Amino acid sequence: MVILFIGDIVGRPGRRAVREILPALIEKHKVDFVIANCENAAAGFGVTRDVVEELLASQIDVLTSGNHIWDKKETLGFIDEYQTLLRPANYPDVAPGHGSVLYPTASGQYVGVLNLAGRIFMYPSDCPFLRARQEIQRLRVQTNVIVVDFHAEATSEKRALGWYLDGSASAVLGTHTHVQTADDEILPGGTAYISDAGMTGPFDSVIGIEKEAIIEKFLTQIPNRFEVAKNDIRLQGVVLEIDAASGKANDVERISVKLNQ
Repeated sequence: MVILFIGDIVGRPGRRAVREILPALIEKHKVDFVIANCENAAAGFGVTRDVVEELLASQIDVLTSGNHIWDKKETLGFIDEYQTLLRPANYPDVAPGHGSVLYPTASGQYVGVLNLAGRIFMYPSDCPFLRARQEIQRLRVQTNVIVVDFHAEATSEKRALGWYLDGSASAVLGTHTHVQTADDEILPGGTAYISDAGMTGPFDSVIGIEKEAIIEKFLTQIPNRFEVAKNDIRLQGVVLEIDAASGKANDVERISVKLNQ
């Protein structure tokens, strides 16, 4: 089974990259299932219903998120309507939405997707390690193919979760920093790992935002308006090859594709 995971989609440029680059990637790699982190897809902060509909119509099967999931207040009103729009599973149980899903490929094989948030330099949340064990045990009743999006700041926390879940998850993929790391590997127990899958959006920027506004903020410490940048658009992520029977990863490959503008 081939699964494509797309790093954090940022604003309109990121959505354009998905529309224009994803079909060729699916064909090239013979992709069976697509997962994408969407928490920055609406003007760089959160998601709207229209954005969710657009992404799901662009051959993405499951959308994950992170700490920006509630940035658009309207999300609170519709997230329960979408089985395939996830918020971190270690958020409080009273929060709307859900943190994991079982969803079939076109051939009928189920993929488990689990979304978690880190706790270092992030908003307070329940323990991602313990919640991961609970969710994976539940998902494994129906499938051995389980992909974890760990939306976290600290590489140490991501690496620790990768080792903790080695052999029980097919992949532990970091998101949030928007900077693709070069540490993709298959851990000894068969779990694919990368500290950050990267960003899908404009790279003539500071992690997706117009660089001038970010520089001004650092120079003055005065709040200003952050706008999504427009140029040097790329799609980043990882392609996973997973044995559907055992759930173990056979290969993980970083991808970074530039859009011809």
